[in-house]
Amino acid sequence: MTTVRTPPPPRLPVRDRAADPSGGVSPMLSRLAAERATGVLMRERGTLYLADGDVVHAESPATPGLEALFAARGVLDAEVWREAVAAAGARREVGRFLVDSGRIAEGALELCHLGSLYDAAYFVLGPSSTPTRFRYGAAHWLGPVRPVPVAALERETVRRRELLHRIWPDPATDTAPLVRSRLAAGPPVPLRQEAVLGRVDGVRTAADVSLALGRPAFHTLVELRRLAAAGLVTAAPPAEPPPVPRVLTQSSTDPDVALLRRLRDALEAL
Repeated sequence: MTTVRTPPPPRLPVRDRAADPSGGVSPMLSRLAAERATGVLMRERGTLYLADGDVVHAESPATPGLEALFAARGVLDAEVWREAVAAAGARREVGRFLVDSGRIAEGALELCHLGSLYDAAYFVLGPSSTPTRFRYGAAHWLGPVRPVPVAALERETVRRRELLHRIWPDPATDTAPLVRSRLAAGPPVPLRQEAVLGRVDGVRTAADVSLALGRPAFHTLVELRRLAAAGLVTAAPPAEPPPVPRVLTQSSTDPDVALLRRLRDALEAL
């Protein structure tokens, strides 16, 4: 009897994440940073604007815009914001206009803008089911404020993901409509969480809550996961599909009522 030894198949190549400074968040974004690209990166949940390989602005429908954060903090009212966009938007210098015209201090603009950028970038760099696209040369109308290196942005995105997982590993409360649990008496919560809990109505999502409060969306995710861990909030169950209408069919054994009526009428006419 002859024994044949079959060598094991070669191992599939595995990316060395330790050698990848992006942590695997977005390889395409890392390549754009390496080539010092300028333009807009479009993903399923928002966009990132790059200038010379750094991220200068981020937008996502999951987060309040910079103008909403300004208004919530009393930094700028909506009318001043619209005036700045009308005056300097075409030149892509809205940020510079706000500072030079004395509407806002440069430090305050940078602080608010960085908070908004990191907030939106967390959602933009989330898992995506659609292709990522990049349009070279595009620039945002706000203009450069405080560029952020791609490596720093991706490290912060990974840190935020890990933080949410440590608080509560179920991500359902991040996107689904939210409901309060039916606890007779829940534990007391801090004022910051109480404001979030007060907006939970079975219809609003985390994005809706953050917009209603004028808070960064990631901060709202943190509070909602803490509330979920405490058993006070949960994702609403999916809506039941509408019932399928029954199609009434006449059994072959049922009498034809219309035919019987016609026969009756014919006999009565005789």
